[in-house]
Parts: sequence; structure tokens; C-alpha cells
Amino acid sequence: MLSQAMIEDVLAAALETGGDFADVFVEDKTSTSISMIGGGVDAALTGRDYGIGIRVISGLFAVYAYSNDLRRENLIKIARSAAQAIRGTQRDLTLDLRTVSLNHAHPIQIVPASVTKAKKIELMRRAHLAAKSYDPLISQTSISYKDEDQKVLIANSDGLFIEDRRIRTRLYVEAVATLGREKQVGTSSPGAHQGFEFLENLDIEKHARIAAHTAKTMVGAEFAPSGKIPVIIDNEFGGVIFHEACGHGLEATSVAKKVSVFSDRVGELVASPLVTAIDDGTIQNAWGSSTIDDEGTPTQRNVLIENGVLKGYLIDKLGGKRMGMESTGSARRESYKFAPTSRMNNTYIAAGTSTPEEIIANTEYALYAKYLGGGSVNTATGDFNFVVREGYIVKNGKIEKPVRGATLIGKGIDVLQKIDMVGNNLGFGQGMCGSISGSIPADVGQPMIRVSEITVGGRKGD
Repeated sequence: MLSQAMIEDVLAAALETGGDFADVFVEDKTSTSISMIGGGVDAALTGRDYGIGIRVISGLFAVYAYSNDLRRENLIKIARSAAQAIRGTQRDLTLDLRTVSLNHAHPIQIVPASVTKAKKIELMRRAHLAAKSYDPLISQTSISYKDEDQKVLIANSDGLFIEDRRIRTRLYVEAVATLGREKQVGTSSPGAHQGFEFLENLDIEKHARIAAHTAKTMVGAEFAPSGKIPVIIDNEFGGVIFHEACGHGLEATSVAKKVSVFSDRVGELVASPLVTAIDDGTIQNAWGSSTIDDEGTPTQRNVLIENGVLKGYLIDKLGGKRMGMESTGSARRESYKFAPTSRMNNTYIAAGTSTPEEIIANTEYALYAKYLGGGSVNTATGDFNFVVREGYIVKNGKIEKPVRGATLIGKGIDVLQKIDMVGNNLGFGQGMCGSISGSIPADVGQPMIRVSEITVGGRKGD
């Protein structure tokens, strides 16, 4: 990508005015995206993004600059411009970078670029046909395919020089059901830190039927009740509540600034003793995994909450300086255009001992949120509002009927404390997480859980 000698010169220029630390992030990323509507290809795009980010840190202050012009004279100019924001003692440095070899933890069998668009479209069409034929009420489908091949070079003034390659593949299936004037949508969006082999081994028809089933079931459902009631949240993407309403509050981005409800609370009971929450960037081929983070630190398994007790945070280098703690391999960014900050990788609530059947059977009355959709979160307070994509009423230990239009409203830390049953069926769902360092792939997960009380927003039918 860039020579070691050039990187050394860039880092030396970045530290000329007395910065404590400098690093560079060089990225060469190719991506392909294909969209299909109603079985016909709507768009097919292949692109390349190539550039460098240069960061200078002095104390707790950081300056970040980036460019896609990788000529030596331009990079030296940009590094010196960034350095001008640092007030320190002028100095000349000679850096000696040491190349680190990676043992890649996420094997890739089929590089997506080696597969024709025709073959990718063939798999997408299978998803369309499976969703469309599920039920006569399915009126439309939308299928998307995306792959990314990201090569990065990370170097810093501590002597690190390391390269990594991340390949990710994903399929998104959306089905629309129509009944009279009512329309409802169902989705499924599996993805992995894998090559095209992920889709070749995937049960595409199963995911298409999941999307179609949600749409078809909800289009004929009654409206959900409202009020403070028990809520059962299913596994896999149900973990988005912990990710959004609690996980962001455990990132150094907010913890170090004392704007998180979890700041300075390590060792305190912050959740039900049934809850253990983990962020693990090392899970092989998981959507949010990588061998190293975007500062070159190896990813790791970080226990955030253990048996209800807060154990730690997700920390990047700058956040660690502010907190007096070491990096947890949690620095991430969308691309070279963003400075890194602490982010989640694969965040989940660990499995408990109850079976899903036991949770349902031991519930007198509750809303069962089988699939969650989008929502909004105030990361400083943990206040959230999530849409229930597919919901049911549980009554006297049995799933009684489907209901639609429900939203879950509450505060993340309250939900953690009110979890009174945890299932044994841990599963993961894939999503894109947005924050100040851009949009990144992240897994969310949990087993089925029961929360003794959440405010449910619903409405009465006409």
C-alpha cells in the first residue's frame, strides 16, 4: 500500500511540533452492491475507496486529517498541517517501525470479487421467489446484496506497522404484505465476516420465508395494547435493545466525558443478577469481528457486566488516556475519513438456563416481541423507543394472537434491572451501527429474555 519509509516520514512530520503520539490509517476498500425490486435488478454498483487518515495526539487533545491523494509531498504537507494545531516544542524524530505479522482469525474461502454478478443475482432471485411465493398477500419484495473487501495498513509512532484484510458479505431480504389499504413489512438480513461462501452455505429460502412470515402475520393482526406490562423479547436481533440503550453508554466515547449513566460505576450492581453482557471482537467470522481494531490493537473478549455487576468498558487509545485505562481493542471507524473511537463489535447478553418454552409457560400476560425494528436512543440517558416488527400477546402461558403497531419505551438501565428470566437460546443478528466514527458492521445478540415491566405504546383499532 505505502512503503514503511514513507509512513515513517509522515509520522515524523506529524510530531514535529511536539505531539505525544501519531498514527496513520491507510485504507483500500472495494465494494459491490446489487439491489433487486420485484425480482428485477434495480441497480448494480462496484466502487473503490482509497485514502489515508493521519492523527496527532497531545495530552488529551487530538487532531485528525485525511486525504485520498497519497503522493509523498501531499502526505507530508497534511501531517505538518495537523501538527500546527499542537502547541509544543519543535523536534526532529527518527522513527523505527516494526512490522507485525497477523495470524488471521477469520478465514476466507471465496473472495467475492472472484464471483460473477450473474451468480450473485441468481442467489438474490432465489430469495425473491421464496418470499413472493410464501403467501398470496406478499405483494412486493426488495432484495439487496453487498460485499466489501477492505485492506488496511495501520502504523504509529510507538513503532507499530501492521496490515489487515477484512472481507464481509451480506444479504438483505424485505417482503411487503398488502391487505386492503394496509401494508406491513418483514425483513431478514444475515451477514458475516466471510467471503461468498457465506451465501453459498446460507439457507436463503429460510431467511426469505422469515421476512414474508412477519409481513403476512402482521398485516392481519390486531393493534397492540398500551401500558406498562411484562415483555418477552426474543433472541438474535432482540439484543439491539442492549446494544443501543446500554452498549453505547459503556463506550469510552461517553464514559470518559462523564456523560454516561455508567460512568464511575465499575463494581456496582447495575443489572439483574441474571444478566451477563459481553462484547467479543474475536468470534470467528462474525459480522462485527476483526483480527485487530482500527488502531492496530488485537480485538478481545470484554466482559462488560457479570451477574449484574459492571466490570468494565469499551476503550480506545484516546479514551484510555482520558480514563487512565488500557485499550480493550475497541477502536473502530467507517473508513479513513473518520478518526477512530470506542465502538462495539459483537455485543450480547449471555445465555441463561431457562428454555423459551419455560419462559412462555411461566408468563401470565405479556407482549412477546419476536422481532424488533428500528428506534431511537438518547445515549447519555439510555432512554429508548423501539418498534416491534413482529409481536404477539401471551396469555396464561400460551401465545394467544399476533398484534401490530407496538413500540417499547423505556430506559436501558431500568430494563437491565427488570430482567427476571433469561433463556438458553443465544442467537445473533446483524446490523449497521452509527456513531461519531461513522457506520460500522456490528452483531447484536441475546437469548430470549423476559422483562417484568416495560412501557408499551400501542393504539386502538378503528
